[in-house]
Amino acid sequence: MSTLEIRGLRASVVGKEILQGIDLTVSSGEVHAVMGPNGAGKSTLSAVVMGKPGYQVLGGSVTLDGRDMLALPTWERAVAGLHLVMQYPSEVPGVSLIDAMSEAFAARGRDTSGLADLLGAEADRIGFERRFLERSLNVDLSGGEKKRNETLQMAVLGPKIAILDELDSGLDIDALRDCARRVEDMSNEGLGVLVITHYSRLLTELKPDHVHILVKGRIVASGGPELADQLDTDGYAAFAAPEDLVADAPTPARPVERPGSLNDLFAI
Repeated sequence: MSTLEIRGLRASVVGKEILQGIDLTVSSGEVHAVMGPNGAGKSTLSAVVMGKPGYQVLGGSVTLDGRDMLALPTWERAVAGLHLVMQYPSEVPGVSLIDAMSEAFAARGRDTSGLADLLGAEADRIGFERRFLERSLNVDLSGGEKKRNETLQMAVLGPKIAILDELDSGLDIDALRDCARRVEDMSNEGLGVLVITHYSRLLTELKPDHVHILVKGRIVASGGPELADQLDTDGYAAFAAPEDLVADAPTPARPVERPGSLNDLFAI
């Protein structure tokens, strides 16, 4: 049993406080959905938990099985058992998926002898063409293919807790179903999931145990799956004043990427 605990988390971007005291606990086998309008702080939450550059933690804590994640660089958080499925997966010319996963396995002290077969089996399961396994990572892939690729990587690495930052963004119905069902299967096998989304369509395939509404950097409501159904009917206006639904969260400047190794580049 693993537990991700987020307590009183406050964080800023470009000098503006975005997260204003987030409390969440995600344990093995649970699916927690965080929903909210644009600018609510959803992606900021995933970025801060994983240690993405450009964000400043102002207070609070993030622990995985009692270990302080905020004290670790991103790659060590990933090795400890956190995993982020990115909203906009990076393209990495010259580095294949097999190369990246080999480095990830090595960082975790895992044997790579059966990696190619494992990747192939997962590719078949998620509907990802095997020819992409040896091509440059995410280069010239469609949005759906990139998200299948992200889901495949998560399945192969087998993290303790996965954060899905708008997995449904840019997906057609088939890719959405395939990716969501693979995550659902993993949650049934013990994966803890924190899924970030705007819309409830993802949650028809990936069944949440808990739903949280995030507005202006605060969780304003929590409940069961019925809370997502209420959103479909009433929208976010039922949980916030109109002025709180205006997207105004700044975006940090993208740092120049000069990775020293694949560990730095892939947070593995």
